Amino acid sequence: MSELKEFKCPNCGGRLEFDAGTQKMKCPYCDGTFDPDLFNEEIDFTVDGEQWNDSDLLLYTCHSCGGTIMADKDTAASSCPYCGNPVVMAGNVSGIYKPKKIIPFKLDKKEAKERYRKFLQGKVLLPNTFKSEATIDEIKGIYVPYWNFDGRASARMWFDATRRRHWIEGDYNCTETSYYKVFRSGSVGFTDVPVDASSKVKDELTQSIEPFNVREAKGFNENYLAGYLADKYDVDVEQSRKVANSRIANSTASLFASTTSMYDSCIPSSSNIVINQGKQEYVMYPVWLLNVKYKDQIYSFAMNGQTGKFVGSLPTDKGKLVSITLGVFLTVMAALTAIQYVVYLVR
Repeated sequence: MSELKEFKCPNCGGRLEFDAGTQKMKCPYCDGTFDPDLFNEEIDFTVDGEQWNDSDLLLYTCHSCGGTIMADKDTAASSCPYCGNPVVMAGNVSGIYKPKKIIPFKLDKKEAKERYRKFLQGKVLLPNTFKSEATIDEIKGIYVPYWNFDGRASARMWFDATRRRHWIEGDYNCTETSYYKVFRSGSVGFTDVPVDASSKVKDELTQSIEPFNVREAKGFNENYLAGYLADKYDVDVEQSRKVANSRIANSTASLFASTTSMYDSCIPSSSNIVINQGKQEYVMYPVWLLNVKYKDQIYSFAMNGQTGKFVGSLPTDKGKLVSITLGVFLTVMAALTAIQYVVYLVR
């Protein structure tokens, strides 16, 4: 058996959603607002979490309209496709799947769509499908699961460095190059190193929209999920730790290399970096995601739902490129022809 949770307005019975602008649970019918950390008027009910065709999909029944909600086994929050009622799959945010903290959305869908439009501005060679309102409206707010890691890196690094001195002596430009062996050692502490714990979201996207301000994180509360999508983690902590350790090692090497700026060149020759692992936390962070299919290829866009940082990749419409190139060519040729004609008349 699987438990779903819906959030009902105490005033009118309408469905509540978390509103990023006010940071409150809000009813779109009576405009009632409620503090997510204090409001607990959710209606719990139990339905069959029926396995569908022996796959990873589960079927749930919406308590409001009786419609069927289809979700995969990792879905933690969704909505009814018939009545739009937000629901939380409580079993996927409890026990070992209950996050320690959550950063609520600060930027709503309207803001996400506007940031996407600004991202597209000036890109005249972009295929029209990326600019259509139907495409833009598909942007989704998702709470992405993360593992956060603490750790301390102890490092010993050696560099081959050079310094150059230039001067003029008579008719000669002289250069003197001095060679050095540079050594650095020390330790660096890291806190809250995030690793995307969902295999459904590309790591390049989630890393590109960092950082998140962890100081604004709150203790996990299911109410923040209402009105958004969410998944529980499907990448375990040990797999994620390898990614975190790699990021810590790379950051440590970069930090140590930055202390050698007094040399004209400095190339790492060898290093020994040992990472002492600290605690880890399971958290959820807000991300706006949009996937656009164009010529059998998926182009993904992501926006940090807390800071608004936006990233994505864009294709070029070859037809537009040919048209614009041809148009420029014809314009130039027409201008040259006109100039030649004027010169001929002057003669």
